[in-house]
Amino acid sequence: MTSLTAATPAPTRTYADHGRPAWRRLLLTREMAIIFLLIVVVAVASVVVPKFATPVTMGYLLFDITPLLFIALAMAPVMITGDIDLSVGSMVGLSSVTVGLCSQAGLGIPVAMLVALLVGAVGGAVNGLLITRIGLPALAVTIGTLALYRGIAVGLLGTTAITTFDKWWTTLIKSKIGTTGVPTVMILFVVLLAAFTIMLHFTPFGRGVFAIGLSKDAAVFSGVNAERTRLILFVLSGLMAALAGIYYALYYTSARGDNATGMELQVIAAVVLGGVSVFGGRGALHGVIAGVVLIGVLSKALQLVNITSDVVSIITGVLLVLSVIAGSVMNWVQSRRVKPAQASTQKQTS
Repeated sequence: MTSLTAATPAPTRTYADHGRPAWRRLLLTREMAIIFLLIVVVAVASVVVPKFATPVTMGYLLFDITPLLFIALAMAPVMITGDIDLSVGSMVGLSSVTVGLCSQAGLGIPVAMLVALLVGAVGGAVNGLLITRIGLPALAVTIGTLALYRGIAVGLLGTTAITTFDKWWTTLIKSKIGTTGVPTVMILFVVLLAAFTIMLHFTPFGRGVFAIGLSKDAAVFSGVNAERTRLILFVLSGLMAALAGIYYALYYTSARGDNATGMELQVIAAVVLGGVSVFGGRGALHGVIAGVVLIGVLSKALQLVNITSDVVSIITGVLLVLSVIAGSVMNWVQSRRVKPAQASTQKQTS
């Protein structure tokens, strides 16, 4: 028996994903597909659409998508855990109203920003506590707070708007870096992007986020505090929505209760388009950013050729559906590849 065991070679383990060449693991992904599609769309628009490939147009494009970029940074990890936050658009409106009311009351913009961020953190905490402590589904809770936060925002100002803000701050928000056409606010976004990237992809906390999305029970069994992690993510989502609301009020010099109506759907579409699985457990921030920029590029290009926003919504919806279908097809193909490998391993073991 001993000689037979010694003479028999140990079975070779087969890993369907990590056994592939590095270039395939890096390039043949949904995120890289979206980045490639973005490059193609930008190239075509630069040739076909008049005045698209100019610093002025690129600057306005970045200004337009800045709120989406802020919110998407926090929405991505929320969705990776398998949750969703539909209240972000309403929180943008509520925080912009908060900035306006504080400014109207004579408080400085820095104080108004702090109050708005506090409102965002509290709103995110309400979502998180209802979901993690009481056990309510994220979809139902955030649909409810979508209506609640919007109702508060509209109730505070009614149909009026606050349009008077400290000129120094509005000028700063609208400023650009030299002659590049790149908004100065992009510096803040790059800092936040770096912070979220490190948190999500290079820390134990981030590994816990993915683990929760793959299997909450398994994550808890392995030592992840799932409820605390999800609560933190909802607070971050509220904070980033509030930051977007501050930007919205100062850039457009308008604090209204109906600001950013429907923005939550744009963000979710961009996040899913960028490769985040609607079932959780998968996603990367570079794909999410590419998804936001792709939607912004399509919107700006069609706007320049006088095509209505309804067409942009149709195209975004089609891309979103195709993205979900492509993800399901890729998962099916990968499962077909894994099964023969597992069968081969079991055969060798037996």
